[in-house]
Amino acid sequence: MHVATQSRTEAVIEAIRARIANRALGPADRLPSIRRIAETMGVSPSTAVEAYGRLEAEGLVRARRGSGFYATGANPPPRTLAAAAPSPERDVDPFWVSRQSLDADPDALTPGCGWLPADWMPHAALRKGLRALARAEDAVLTDYGASRGSPALRRLLIARFADEGIAATQDQILLTGSGTQAIDLICRLLLRPGDCVLVDDPCYFNFQALLRAHQARIVGIPFTPGGPDVSAFVQALDAENPRLYITNSALHNPTGASLSPQTAHRVLSAAAARGLTIVEDEIFADFEPEPSPRLAVLDGLERVIRIGSFSKTLSAAIRCGYIAARADWIEALVDLQIAASFGGPGPAASGLVADVLSGGGYRRHLQEVQRRLARARRDVTDRLAPLGIEPWITPRGGFYLWCRLPQGLDSSAIARRCLSEKIVLAPGNAFSVSQSAGSFLRFNVAQMGNKRIIPALEKAIRQG
Repeated sequence: MHVATQSRTEAVIEAIRARIANRALGPADRLPSIRRIAETMGVSPSTAVEAYGRLEAEGLVRARRGSGFYATGANPPPRTLAAAAPSPERDVDPFWVSRQSLDADPDALTPGCGWLPADWMPHAALRKGLRALARAEDAVLTDYGASRGSPALRRLLIARFADEGIAATQDQILLTGSGTQAIDLICRLLLRPGDCVLVDDPCYFNFQALLRAHQARIVGIPFTPGGPDVSAFVQALDAENPRLYITNSALHNPTGASLSPQTAHRVLSAAAARGLTIVEDEIFADFEPEPSPRLAVLDGLERVIRIGSFSKTLSAAIRCGYIAARADWIEALVDLQIAASFGGPGPAASGLVADVLSGGGYRRHLQEVQRRLARARRDVTDRLAPLGIEPWITPRGGFYLWCRLPQGLDSSAIARRCLSEKIVLAPGNAFSVSQSAGSFLRFNVAQMGNKRIIPALEKAIRQG
């Protein structure tokens, strides 16, 4: 899939603006030639000419006949996330679902959110861990965390990885403040403005938000029930020269699909042949009844970086994530995390997570959640069917159903109507780089129990 010419032009503009804002280009400094910037950013010379022309119109650069383009020394206006790319209507941009879900009234219903209900979480184990924290040494409650995070929690992660076949060591694990922070740190390390990043289409909407913040050029790969469309993936590798590919291979968000063995091997082979780094987000993997193929397992953490967190399985209030990667990358990421937040999660948060993970209650909790989710998936599928809403696939686990609306209906319009009744839905185009998922909604089956939801959906559908 190719990005639009307008998106390519904006990518060049943002890359030059960033260099000026960061003072990498000072007053009277010469910009790269048209040919050089076109080659560097993988765009046509005509696109580079258009970008430089628009920068000249803004007063940021000026042309000198026969010599090229030079920075004027003018300061660009403050940059916002909304300016990172042409923004669609607010109701379908990557922030819409997050804002509506996080800021919902206490009496609102959130079948579009991305977490389990509070009464599904392991309260007894968390309270037991909190009581243990209350008896811990004072430093546990007050000190910064170690630069790489708690050794005890990293040892637990290493043991979990070993069960899958990944032989990781302590210097290959970094604890982070969250899964989102893990991706942010990786982007800080490996991306420069204008770099191309591949994502699934559809994909988790916050991948897009983060990449826009890093001024990346985002290219979507159509997603199938067995993973990314391999032909489109290979075509994008050749045409776009991407720096990263970010994905969920286990219980993909939003579709609930899992990677097939054939697709996993073909993706890894293509990535290795072209030097592509893959970031594999494992945040939903613990909800699988049986493990599906994992890119990090097949690759052995050579070109694949594994990230995850415990926000979905334990508690979103106790933020703790991790990165598993090559030791040299972890070493560089440690410095970045110190610079950005002076270390990772503190001893209290990581100690609480380690306490819960090390007890037998965590496994029992997951088994019970998996049983409840299986029942909820069947129940929600049956309740949606009379409305003409059908799942794209039946997932093996997890709490998402990616559903197609009856023909002719727009999910953004349905979401707006339900929001007026304090029901937050997740419209499909919030997840789609190409804006091709307007007929889809993502449902969280664990949040669909309230009897108000189905009648509200039925009413919104009748209104067209």
